Amino acid sequence: MANTLSAERRMRKSARRHQRNKAVRSRLKTLQKRFLASVQQGKKDEAAAALRTMQSALDKAVKSGVIQKATASRKKSRLSVKLASLK
Repeated sequence: MANTLSAERRMRKSARRHQRNKAVRSRLKTLQKRFLASVQQGKKDEAAAALRTMQSALDKAVKSGVIQKATASRKKSRLSVKLASLK
């Protein structure tokens, strides 16, 4: 348990960040599943829209520090390749 006021504040802050980060990562996984499902069904237009949403969410996650820039770049690249293979 925290001994000082500042340590207690840091614990509360850490818990809030943990919840936010968890929610963002969960949303990213959901968006990725939605994209992959539309790719698997062969719905190119739907997959393209899902990819745009996914890329935007990845960029926002990088901006808020939830994931690293290289991780987002790698995921966007791999998903773009999957979309290109539909054509």
